Amino acid sequence: MYIRKLAAGELPPMDLLLSADPSHLKVEAYLKRGECYAAFDEEGAAGVYVLLPTRPDTAELVNVAVAEVHQGKGLGKQLVLHAIQLAATQGYKTIEVGTGNSSISQLALYQKCGFRIVGVELDYFTKHYPEVIYENGMICRDMLRLTRDL
Repeated sequence: MYIRKLAAGELPPMDLLLSADPSHLKVEAYLKRGECYAAFDEEGAAGVYVLLPTRPDTAELVNVAVAEVHQGKGLGKQLVLHAIQLAATQGYKTIEVGTGNSSISQLALYQKCGFRIVGVELDYFTKHYPEVIYENGMICRDMLRLTRDL
């Protein structure tokens, strides 16, 4: 398994990206603004993330997704740690991430990687997505914002 930035003109793994964010419009928008990195095995893309510059000295990690067959094997953690290291080498001082209130395993992963909860955007998902998102038996309603100093 290796992680690399997608080359200019290379198609991103939309199936993976849409598994983490069901809004095609939002995914397309941040693909234009950020850098897409994917983890590959002999079968193709196994995981993906996008790193977005947001403010001076700050990057946001968006759309961390791992193919179902690779889940539970540490690839998500590898992707998050790769993004943290990359952001640091690119000179960012802070990396941020947002996740849904119902994204229990993702929330745990980010905290294990050194992120801390700094805020909640109430009703983010119910206001910005036309379809109700269910995860872990509950409605994904609020966005939890986390940050980590680099």
